[in-house]
Amino acid sequence: QVHLVESGGGLVQAGGSLRLSCAASGRTLNTRNMGWFRQAPGKERDFVAGITWSGGTYYTDSVKGRFAISRDAARNTVYLQMNSLKPEDTAVYYCAGDSMVVRPGSVWDAMDYRGKGTLVTVSS
Repeated sequence: QVHLVESGGGLVQAGGSLRLSCAASGRTLNTRNMGWFRQAPGKERDFVAGITWSGGTYYTDSVKGRFAISRDAARNTVYLQMNSLKPEDTAVYYCAGDSMVVRPGSVWDAMDYRGKGTLVTVSS
């Protein structure tokens, strides 16, 4: 079993940056495809970014050029660097892992491993 724990959320002004971390325990993430989802108030939980076990990346259109997903095999951790944040990025951000590639269209409920989330609030 893999446990995923997100951290790094907080309150930031529009235009600012945050880096989210997703630390795994229990098993290595090195052969897993990983991703980030987010859920804004009153909305569904949607895909944000994904990274394959070999380093390929995917992003939803609204964050392309602003967010970057990466992974550190030695630390068994996945990151989401978020720059040029906007108020519409306000959401709870969740980490997930799966045997399939996590990409646009991926569904949260289908993920093999799921974290409990970290809140990001962007003020205008």
